[in-house]
Amino acid sequence: RQRHSTLSSRELTQNYLPNCHLIEGIEYGAEDITILDDGLAFLSTGLKYPGLPSYSDDPGKIYSLNLLDSDLKIKALNIKGQFDKGSFNPHGISVYTDEKDGAIYLFVVNHPQGKSQVEIFRFVEGENALQHIKTIRHELLHNVNDIVAVGTESFYATNDHYFTNGILKVMEPLLSLSWSDVVYYSPQTVQVVAGGFSSANGINISPDKRHLYVSNILKHKIRVMEIQKNTVLSHVKEVDVGSLCDNIEVDRESGDLWLGCHPNGLKFMLSDPNDPPGSEVIRIENILSEKPRVTQVYADDGSVIIASSVATPYGGKLLIGTVYQKALICDLK
Repeated sequence: RQRHSTLSSRELTQNYLPNCHLIEGIEYGAEDITILDDGLAFLSTGLKYPGLPSYSDDPGKIYSLNLLDSDLKIKALNIKGQFDKGSFNPHGISVYTDEKDGAIYLFVVNHPQGKSQVEIFRFVEGENALQHIKTIRHELLHNVNDIVAVGTESFYATNDHYFTNGILKVMEPLLSLSWSDVVYYSPQTVQVVAGGFSSANGINISPDKRHLYVSNILKHKIRVMEIQKNTVLSHVKEVDVGSLCDNIEVDRESGDLWLGCHPNGLKFMLSDPNDPPGSEVIRIENILSEKPRVTQVYADDGSVIIASSVATPYGGKLLIGTVYQKALICDLK
């Protein structure tokens, strides 16, 4: 059972894209990436996650990267306001644009001292800065992995574990417990809206805001749920992806899902530099149809890029981030 959930015997055939380049300056991961309509990408970097390698003691940072610039230079976003930058440990991120005034909000899962909380920032475009608006802590947000913002102060979030105690947390996947969940948060209401995940990881929403997609990582499936009301989700289906898929990005035009995946979960958990985990990008087309199309877009055995966790397309290019290593940009065929 354990071998199956981690796909521990899986070997990878290289499947490269043309014209790939590493993004200069990303050495300690870009665990989550999201791209604005105008081609500005935000990268969540420097995650320290229990049990996984971290090659820097520096606090995490959020970088911006303009994909329309030919030189592809990352810029650290300056964080303003009452915020402890020294303990910043960013994980999943999500962008929300306020219809009313066009303001762009960046929601960031943060693990200072190993805790879980959600930071809301407003993006100050002219200054390449983030203005800290508020920190959200709640007992239901206890092991937050990823987040999708649905309002200026509301979001859905995944908890990737049920237990917060170190030993129990480690035992949880070994016991194949399906106790991980999705929480809806707004200033008025906080509640668990979906459960039964054996580690819920990436979460995102369809372009029409009617369906939620959640990666049930140890089951190698993407769960699709319809949003009836904010707190009422109905189960639609689960789509098999055959890999441990981490973050989910959704193409705004086509509605396709792009997944950064761990092809061999055991190698990912061991993270041996001499036998590194590989990387895999999977795309799902027509996910709501009777026959979704699941294809592998990119695969590497770890010699180019280790432990991919996110992949997002923009303007004919694909940007791939990792949990603790590098980031890659390629041309899509």
